[in-house]
Amino acid sequence: MTKLFFLFFQMLCIASVAFSQTGRATTFPDGTEIPKWFSDTTKISLANLGRQFLITEHGVSKDSNVVQTAAIQKVIDQAQAEGGGVIVIPKGTFLSGALFFKPKTHLHLAEGAVLKGSDKIADYPMMPSRMEGQNLDYFPALVNAYGVNGFTISGKGIIDGNGLNYWKAFWQRRKENPNCTNLEVSRPRLVFIWKSNDVQVQDVTLQNSGFWTSHYYQCNNIKILNVRITAPHEPIKAPSTDAIDLDVCNNVLVKGCYLAVNDDAIALKGGKGPYADKDPGNGSNTNIIIEDTNFGFCHAALTCGSEAIHNRNVVMRNCHIENAMRVLWLKMRPDTPQKYEFVSVENVDGYAYSLIYVKPWKQFFDLKGRKDVPLSYSDHISLKNIKLKCEVFFDVEPGEYDKLSKFSFENLDITAKNSAYNKSVVQDFTLDNVKVNNKMVQ
Repeated sequence: MTKLFFLFFQMLCIASVAFSQTGRATTFPDGTEIPKWFSDTTKISLANLGRQFLITEHGVSKDSNVVQTAAIQKVIDQAQAEGGGVIVIPKGTFLSGALFFKPKTHLHLAEGAVLKGSDKIADYPMMPSRMEGQNLDYFPALVNAYGVNGFTISGKGIIDGNGLNYWKAFWQRRKENPNCTNLEVSRPRLVFIWKSNDVQVQDVTLQNSGFWTSHYYQCNNIKILNVRITAPHEPIKAPSTDAIDLDVCNNVLVKGCYLAVNDDAIALKGGKGPYADKDPGNGSNTNIIIEDTNFGFCHAALTCGSEAIHNRNVVMRNCHIENAMRVLWLKMRPDTPQKYEFVSVENVDGYAYSLIYVKPWKQFFDLKGRKDVPLSYSDHISLKNIKLKCEVFFDVEPGEYDKLSKFSFENLDITAKNSAYNKSVVQDFTLDNVKVNNKMVQ
């Protein structure tokens, strides 16, 4: 009896360590402790960003019809030269091409302010960049920060990609050639942040991007707080407008956001190709928490891939899904060695077409002469405490080179038109208190 009591006491101690007083897990899925950094959601104060450079007081016109890239860039450069500060966009619409923020500079958009992207690609001069898991020359974004540690974007204003003409050009090209790649039509992103640590984006609206909306590459310690990111899926679809692309990033908090775009809401990337794991420009995404976020229309709320080699310790929790095509999408790319591990989706409700979708992603398949096909793995995938209406409960058909193991479904209440599931496609698959159409499954 004493031994049993001791074991029970140990279990209580472990439980007390694993969960905070709020009921949220305090460890990542692999059991490592979540740092306190993730609990600090303090907003950046404009007053604490240094000297304020109001662009209209430094040579930028209030004429919303004139592209003023050079004039706005001059203010950024002046701020850096004078020791740093925050570039303030006042109420009004200001048209610009690619802007490059420098060390010790920040961006703040006042309520009613709109920083609007030019719809002429000539205003985004091609340069070394990163797109779709490749380091290549490409067009920069409207807002760029390369090597700007501590960079912040704040305020109640809007960054608008003015993407309509880019979208029309893409669909025209796709009509001419259904197999055209995403890079064949020249389109800029909205925000691109590269090799920058301790980044915070808060309160702003990012909308109507020509391509990916916000892209973070080789960054550590990113907080995206109460940000609204949208792009239409009707009447015209805004192609490839991923809300948040995390590309070789570590320690990321996405909290209190609203994401509705015509592609993936949050996509974890990191490289593609048969030797992607050998390329020093590629890498892992680790320690990602997405919480208290609402998802409107999107192809998936959370996607691993399609350009990804390793994602570990990814948590999506306490989220509401309004109209996603998928809640969790694991894109298994048969020309790329991949490992998705310790991914947890918990405390989620709403509607999605599919709860979980795992199938080979063969778009633009290219082994580049490699004789063998690299293997891909997904393991320690957990779905917990989910109440969802959907069309398809279990949309999982791995390819012959995809190895799925250690999936866990716990406390699911699912209403689905297609309730079928096949446990045999996953090695070590556990279901605990899983109800589909009011019937327990196991």
